[in-house]
Amino acid sequence: MPRGDRTGPMGQGPMTGRRMGYCTGYDVPGYANAPGPGMGFGGGGGGRRGHRNMFYATGLYGWQRAGAYPPVPPAPVSVNREEELEALKRQSDYFGSQLDAIRKRIEELQKED
Repeated sequence: MPRGDRTGPMGQGPMTGRRMGYCTGYDVPGYANAPGPGMGFGGGGGGRRGHRNMFYATGLYGWQRAGAYPPVPPAPVSVNREEELEALKRQSDYFGSQLDAIRKRIEELQKED
């Protein structure tokens, strides 16, 4: 709340800033209140104390550490012989029909030339 005039940051209205001024019941404007826990000096509202030192500890930036631990793949499902055979036959039929459609399209394109 700039200047304590109850207009919010950049004149956007009440309750649009850090919620530290008159609108939330404080008896002083927002700039006169001390920031709450997790606010100010690198807290960013998340209370991430010491997060700046993670680069020195790991040698990686935050976006690089995010992919450091890939998701665990699901456990393989055991399938009996008959189920696997049926699945392979269905795949063969599907891919066979797709291959026929591709060959047909190739012939159509060659006839146009």
